[in-house]
Amino acid sequence: MTLTFTEIKEGIRMAMGAIAANKFRAGLTILGVMIGVSSVIGMAALVDGLHGAMNRQIDQLGSNIIMVSRMPPNVDHDELTEELRNRPPITEGEAKAIQQNAQYVDGVSPQNYYFQPGGNIAKYKNRKFNRPSLFGTWPDYIKVRDRQLQSGRFLSPIDEQYRLMVCVLGSSVAQTLFEGEPPVGKEIRMNGYKFEVIGVLEEVKMMFGNQGENNAVIIPLSTFGKLYPWEEALGLSVRANSFENVNIALDEITGILRAYRKVPFNEPNNFELSTQEQFKDFIGNVTKYIYIAMIVITSVGLMVGGIGVMNIMLVSVTERTREIGVRKAIGAKRINIVLQFLTEAMALSGTGGIIGVIIGIAAGLVINALIGFPVSLPIFWVVVGFVVSVSVGLISGVYPAFKAARLDPIEALRYE
Repeated sequence: MTLTFTEIKEGIRMAMGAIAANKFRAGLTILGVMIGVSSVIGMAALVDGLHGAMNRQIDQLGSNIIMVSRMPPNVDHDELTEELRNRPPITEGEAKAIQQNAQYVDGVSPQNYYFQPGGNIAKYKNRKFNRPSLFGTWPDYIKVRDRQLQSGRFLSPIDEQYRLMVCVLGSSVAQTLFEGEPPVGKEIRMNGYKFEVIGVLEEVKMMFGNQGENNAVIIPLSTFGKLYPWEEALGLSVRANSFENVNIALDEITGILRAYRKVPFNEPNNFELSTQEQFKDFIGNVTKYIYIAMIVITSVGLMVGGIGVMNIMLVSVTERTREIGVRKAIGAKRINIVLQFLTEAMALSGTGGIIGVIIGIAAGLVINALIGFPVSLPIFWVVVGFVVSVSVGLISGVYPAFKAARLDPIEALRYE
């Protein structure tokens, strides 16, 4: 049985008229769907912003970077295996071996951090900066991490060779200690030791409240070793000479480290190599599970909205039983009745979906902006949210529509 265009148009007109005649009830029905859809869109925008922020944080490591570490980056330190626990630390020796033997590497940067009990303290005159991070590194650090200087210069091979008491300050440390004065050439005290400031790093945009290098005091690794000789274990960053050669550099570094650390040919590596892409893949897997949890949680709101649509449509069928009888008595077909009620149900949920999409986008953009996440518009979830809202109306309206269509016209006309 087919419908003519006029019948479809008339069915839609009657459905819209029924909604307009019951504005308050329709508004409550729309509200349920709207809350469900806006929750989906808002959460999706927030998760997309989180994903973008974490990728941006990984990009802050530098370009073509390979991290060398003793443990896997996502290891649970409460459940270390015997093999992981017995791995020797990464030392300056590994860094020198890579620097001297790797052909596809154009930068090697070991970093050794010191944390004074109670926190490090940097002082200049009567000003001080509490809890700066203090680390020693090589001159390649600025190239490996792709950093720029605000003023002065970075560490040089001469500084490293002669263990000079010089330092480069993060932007926050320089601003706090010098309050507008030019820092370069001035002398500060770091944990009681005197250092000459030779440069200041440009501010690095960091996420999640972590100031990283902005709160750092950077000194030559040789100077660090002179002051804190007991701190041997370090982190190691290596830069491949191009993005295309990252995998070749990985294989090259693996062979060099296995030889340096004397790993037997039949045993696995006792170190870990990680790249930015691996970190991003890990973040992608985390956000994937967040999306799944988001869908499960927010689908409850859509389900509640769907139940509301069905209840309202069942009430509408009961209230308009006599009207249905009159329409069937003058020739309306079952499909005309079905069309009218399905259109009404989809119009209710679709309107809620449109309003929910608008509110969800606005909420997601505002929350991301306030938190400092990258502003993200989840187009896929906008489309999914609207389609699902209309589908909720269609599914929820099927039973009431067919119930109305099956009414006996004579019994319907008698209904009071």
